Amino acid sequence: MTTTVAAYAVPSGKAPLERTTIERREVGEFDVLIDIKFVGICHSDIHMAREGWGEGMFPMVPGHEIAGVVEAVGSGVTRFAVGDRVGVGCMVDSCRECENCEAGLEQCCLKGSVGTYSAFDKNGEPTYGGYSEKIVVDENFTLRIPDGLALDVAAPLLCAGITTYSPLKRWNVGPGKKIAILGMGGLGHMAVKIAHALGAEVTVLSQSLRKQEDGLKLGADHYYATSDPKTFEELAGTFDIILSTVSAPLNFGAYLALLKANGALVNVGAPEEPIALNLFSLIGGGKTLAGSMIGGIAETQEMLDFCSEHGLGSEIELISASGINEAYERVVASDVRYRFVIDMATI
Repeated sequence: MTTTVAAYAVPSGKAPLERTTIERREVGEFDVLIDIKFVGICHSDIHMAREGWGEGMFPMVPGHEIAGVVEAVGSGVTRFAVGDRVGVGCMVDSCRECENCEAGLEQCCLKGSVGTYSAFDKNGEPTYGGYSEKIVVDENFTLRIPDGLALDVAAPLLCAGITTYSPLKRWNVGPGKKIAILGMGGLGHMAVKIAHALGAEVTVLSQSLRKQEDGLKLGADHYYATSDPKTFEELAGTFDIILSTVSAPLNFGAYLALLKANGALVNVGAPEEPIALNLFSLIGGGKTLAGSMIGGIAETQEMLDFCSEHGLGSEIELISASGINEAYERVVASDVRYRFVIDMATI
């Protein structure tokens, strides 16, 4: 039997979100019914709702930073029990058979992973995200939130946490490495925390010094303004890795010049516009321009456990569900420190 739940949805492209109701599927044999307590607002929710990345599916219920409590489980579920603290991130299924899925890279499923929202599930039904009272998810795509993390500050880790943790681990960020975090927003502030906990020397590169005090408190060793041309002169050839978390077009040549030979500029921010690049800025120093997106289920669980061990919750501003549209405008204006989280008790 399906369940009717309250939700906030985008009725059509670029329209404001409205309170509505949606149907959640019946809890299947391997499903977990989650009572959603908190859900983060990711900038990608706004890109999707406003069709900045292309045509969307409407009505759309955004939200892929979900934290809650198990309310019911299917008869075949072995990993979770009623009352467990759990989370759901950016995907809720994959083919589970291709070489990428078998390697723990479900996010790179060759047949296409199933997004938490604005996608079609294996039954051909549209998926709806976490701006809702409850969600039904296969146990294999449900994460356990450790007791050391409060649910509200854990919610953004399901996207912002894994999106930054995965490339930091992949590029072996740790003691002896100099890393620059480009941007100090929802992604960037978690990158600073995680890179510091991994033992690297961390520099923040931000448009201004407005958030310098915050950056140093969160674990940065240095903080520079990219609006100052002297920054690019002083830091030329400095970094092993630059992790770009910004969603705006950049002068990639200028940032590649800040890398050491064989360094890497890794992008997790996704601008809506294409970029231009002179390949000599890569070839000259044997440098790498790379991209990264979330992580597989096992790596996401590893990230949650790491953040719990090191006390790395997100810095949040808790809002009511009625404030979502205002929060969207503030995210676009970079007016949040550093992640909006919706208290779903207010829906």
